[in-house]
Amino acid sequence: MPRRYDGFMPSENDQSLDNLRLERDAILLYDGLAEIEKDQTRAAAFHRIAANERRHAGIWARKLEERGAVVPPAPARPRPRVAVILLLARIFGTKAVSDLVTALEGDEEDIYDSQSSPEVAAIAADEREHARIWQELKGESPERRVEEDIASRERWHRSSRSGTLRAVIFGVSDGLVSNLALVMGVAGAAGDQGRFILLAGIAGLLAGSFSMAAGEYISMQSQRELFERQIALERAELAAMPEEEEAEMAAIYRAKGFPEHEAASIAARLFEDPEKALDTLVREELGLDPDELGSPIGAATGSFVAFAVGAAVPVLPYLVTSGAPAFIASLVLSLGALFAVGAGVSLLTGRSVLFSGFRQVLIGAAAAGVTFAVGSVIGVSVA
Repeated sequence: MPRRYDGFMPSENDQSLDNLRLERDAILLYDGLAEIEKDQTRAAAFHRIAANERRHAGIWARKLEERGAVVPPAPARPRPRVAVILLLARIFGTKAVSDLVTALEGDEEDIYDSQSSPEVAAIAADEREHARIWQELKGESPERRVEEDIASRERWHRSSRSGTLRAVIFGVSDGLVSNLALVMGVAGAAGDQGRFILLAGIAGLLAGSFSMAAGEYISMQSQRELFERQIALERAELAAMPEEEEAEMAAIYRAKGFPEHEAASIAARLFEDPEKALDTLVREELGLDPDELGSPIGAATGSFVAFAVGAAVPVLPYLVTSGAPAFIASLVLSLGALFAVGAGVSLLTGRSVLFSGFRQVLIGAAAAGVTFAVGSVIGVSVA
């Protein structure tokens, strides 16, 4: 247990120590991103944020020293969540992980929001600066409307825009769990008939992958067509009755709390450019982002590949061996992959890697156990 230091409660030292670890992780993250990034402008931005994080770490280290606490040495490696983000950045580039990084920063901001001290207030100002830097790196124009700027700050707290990674993780999870259950079920029924298990596993992989791809394509294409029609109708309304649409825009801003004259002024400025007016109406009235309607082909391809990768794991051992060795290898390999998928889920949820990993293992093992038991009963009945 931590001791008292100069009259301070142990919880204060614990909080400062947690904050120090948080900032040191951020240092490793941004130093790593700067090293990976080839674009000098983006690399300089990462170096600037890393310098801020070093200053923050120094604040908490000094607080601990003032209280007589031992300041631990800086870690050589970041925690798993940060390490995975850096790995993805090395493979796909820093732009691909921007939403994951902003989600991580959002978690950090939430932690500081729960604290109250002059140090935290100063750090919060730097965090807002980090948000602004990330907006610039994402290419967001400073001329964007007032309410979008507010929304962009709110997005700092959300990870929902990491849709590609989310789809990949859950596609792999779906393929892994469903084909593991299928393979275990057939293994329970067929015993050591490895060729039947292999055939069932490959059939499950292909059927599931094509089903996922077709379903994702139809779903995304239908959604996109619906959105495009809504935008087209909004464009037609804007062309046919611009005065009514401008009044509607002003009403939207009045509902947001703007005085009537300010709301009318904002609407008038926006309607000087019909495209900006349409973009704002689509976002505010329809709740759509015209730039992010989704790609049906991309979604279908991603779902196919992700499901196939997950579904291949339980089948692989049966390609090289059979009987009990293949069964045990398939189960062990699949449970290990399930843990890895759970660890990937923790990138999106912010939960512990161990918690997410073992939760995924438990779910997959339960599905495999049930289907194996059912397969065993069916196999005995048929025999």
